[in-house]
Amino acid sequence: MEKTNVEICIYGAEVICASCVNLPSSKDTYDWLEAALSRKYPDQPFTIRYIDIYNPPVEEKKKQFAQRVIDEELFYPVVVINDKIVGEGNPTLKRVYEEMDKHGFVSK
Repeated sequence: MEKTNVEICIYGAEVICASCVNLPSSKDTYDWLEAALSRKYPDQPFTIRYIDIYNPPVEEKKKQFAQRVIDEELFYPVVVINDKIVGEGNPTLKRVYEEMDKHGFVSK
């Protein structure tokens, strides 16, 4: 399978989700995922972005999804890979890795 450039977005907020009090913050999850993915898939084309749901970027698609997280009261952080939700609240590496593998990524 051919690798494609994958965009991973972590949607969250500085304030921890009320239902996620004992879990890592959205920013901590972003840092953790970035480190884990960089180790597992070195030199492979992916980008990872942290998006604050209360202060999203100007990109309309990102803005709309940030509003969806708020409106639908999704548990954040919400991990999205190429527009597909792969985790929310307490995402697992297994699920993220499975989705990366579907895009042709090979672990090292």
